[in-house]
Amino acid sequence: MDKTPPPPPSVVPTVSTCTVCGTSFTPRVSYQLERKADGTQRAYCSLPCKAGASAGAVPCEVCGKRFVVTYAFQARKGRDGGVHHVCSEPCGAALTANRPKPVPFERPYRVAVLNQKGGTGKTTTSINLAAGIADTGGRVLLVDCDPQGNVGVSLGVRGERSLYHVLLDECSVDDAAVPIGESFDVITSDDTLAAAEIKLAQHPARGAVLKRRLEGATRYTHVVVDCGPSLSLINQNALCFVDEVLVPVACDYLSLVGVKQVLKTVKNINQHLGHPLRVGAVLPTFYDGRAKICRDALEALQQHFGELCLPPVRQNTKLKEAPSHKKTIFEHDPSSTGAEDYRVVVRLMLERSRRVAPTEAAAAGPTDLAAPSAAARGRA
Repeated sequence: MDKTPPPPPSVVPTVSTCTVCGTSFTPRVSYQLERKADGTQRAYCSLPCKAGASAGAVPCEVCGKRFVVTYAFQARKGRDGGVHHVCSEPCGAALTANRPKPVPFERPYRVAVLNQKGGTGKTTTSINLAAGIADTGGRVLLVDCDPQGNVGVSLGVRGERSLYHVLLDECSVDDAAVPIGESFDVITSDDTLAAAEIKLAQHPARGAVLKRRLEGATRYTHVVVDCGPSLSLINQNALCFVDEVLVPVACDYLSLVGVKQVLKTVKNINQHLGHPLRVGAVLPTFYDGRAKICRDALEALQQHFGELCLPPVRQNTKLKEAPSHKKTIFEHDPSSTGAEDYRVVVRLMLERSRRVAPTEAAAAGPTDLAAPSAAARGRA
C-alpha cells in the first residue's frame, strides 16, 4: 500500500475585510494582519487604518503633537515593520533626514550577545539590537545559535532551512535567511542544532565551521549572533566568528558571577584558538532603581568596566509581552521605557561599530581583550 502523503494544496491568496473601514483587500505585507492576545485576528487595509485602530490619537515622532491619523503619509512603515507617525509633511521630511545612513564596512561588524548564565535577557537584547540597527538604515543579519530557537519563536518566523543546514549541509546564507523587514534577516534555529554539535565534534576544524559558512554574508553591515546560555561548541563557533561580545547582565549577584565566566571564555578564545576577540560592551538588564541589589550591581559594573558599561535596561512589562505578540519592542510599544532604553543601546552600539572597524578588531592582540580599560581598572 502506497503511504506517500498527498502533495500540499496550492496556496490561494486570501481576501480579508479591513476591521476599521470594511474594505475588502488581499494582505500583502506583515502589518496588514495582526493576531491579538485573545486569539482574534484583525485586518488593516492601510497604515492609517492600523494606526487609527490601535492608538486613536497618536503623538508625532518629530514634534510631539498629538493627532488623529487621516492621510496615508502620516503613518509610515519603518524598516523594522513598525508604524511611525508624523503629523505633517515637514515632520515626515525631518524624520527621514534624522535617520543615520548605513556605514560602509569592508565586511560586517559582528557582535555576539553572550552570557553563560541564563535569564539575563540575551534573546531580547539580540532581537531589539538587530531591529533597532535595521531601523536606522543598516542591513542586519540576526543568527540564532541557541537550540531552544527563541529568536524564531519571539518573532513568529520559522525558516525552511535553519542554522543546522548552514553548518552541516553547506546551505548558503541567502537560502537560510528569513526576511523580517526591508533590511533585517534572520537565520533561525531549533533542537536539531543540538545534533549538529555532535557532528561538529568530529570535524577537523570544529571551532571555525560557522565562520567559514558565514563569511559570505557580505551584503550586511551588521551581524548579531544570539548565543545560548552555555559554553558549547556552537557558542565556540560563534565567538570565533565575531569581532566583539555584548554581555547582558541581570542586576543580581549570580549574574555578576556569570560575567567572570564570560571574561574567562573570551581570554581562552584568544589564547587557545588564536582568534582576536574583545568585550565590546556590558549591558545591565532587569534594572529596578528601588532595589538596593540592582543599584549595587550597576555601580560594580560601572566601576569595573568604565565606559564599556552601557546605561541599564529597566524592568518593563512590555518587554515581556512583545514575544507573545511576535513583535520587537519597537513594534509592540514604541513609547515604553523598554523601547526607550533599547534605542539608547542601539545608538551606542552603532557608535561603537563605527569607532571600532572590523579590520581594527582583527588586528588586535589577545592582551587587548577580555579586560577593562586602564581607567576602569584604576577605579575597580
